[in-house]
Amino acid sequence: MKHMMIFLALLWLLPSTAFAAGNETGQSFRQAKKKMASMYQDRRITFYAGCEYGKKGHVSPKSCGYSPRKNEKRGKKIEWEHVVPAWAFGHALQCWQNKVCTTSKGKQYKGRKCCGKINDTFRAMESDMHNLVPAIGELNGDRSNFRYGMISGEPRSYGSVDFEVNFKQKVAEPALHARGDIARTYYYMERAYGLNIGKKQRRLFAVWNKEDPVDAWEIERNRKIMAIQGNGNPFVGSRLASAAGDSAKQ
Repeated sequence: MKHMMIFLALLWLLPSTAFAAGNETGQSFRQAKKKMASMYQDRRITFYAGCEYGKKGHVSPKSCGYSPRKNEKRGKKIEWEHVVPAWAFGHALQCWQNKVCTTSKGKQYKGRKCCGKINDTFRAMESDMHNLVPAIGELNGDRSNFRYGMISGEPRSYGSVDFEVNFKQKVAEPALHARGDIARTYYYMERAYGLNIGKKQRRLFAVWNKEDPVDAWEIERNRKIMAIQGNGNPFVGSRLASAAGDSAKQ
């Protein structure tokens, strides 16, 4: 195991030319969403529920057994979900906490909108396509900025869709098919932007990374995003994923 730790350390010391950094396109979140919509034209399947959706984003509930928990209107269309929530990488910033932005009418404001306007690093993370997935609007809203985790029992609040949310504990549990993708997205955001992953989450993601290994679509998606955005997720289709999982066991 000592050799694995040395190997992982050396990987992190490799130059940026070996593993590209984060999103450096300068695009906005709105622009990123348009590109994602175009990229998914040949595979219009939602991330959490596996529902089919049309060209204009309308969800087909029958394709996956989805039924709304509460917000029927939001459940009709997809939204582009941040796997790592914008709150996670933005709430500590000055632009999120203090009113440092001003509208054309002179009104001061703060928060996500402000950070997206004046903070280049936040803007890069918010529009990073590796962190975006199509999700049913209601599931995106219910997940909010909750952490991912395991929830005891299997309560079904969205028809037969395997997605649970514990609102009291602020935890969301995705289906098995999405867990590895989530883990590798968090690994990517950590490597590209210095995002902090807590010890408990890291142990969970190590399990998820192993239980749900990289599949053909994840590799293809990574290739497509690399062609558009200019950088890939090094934890997809490389030794970095297994190395990251092993390090979490220490």
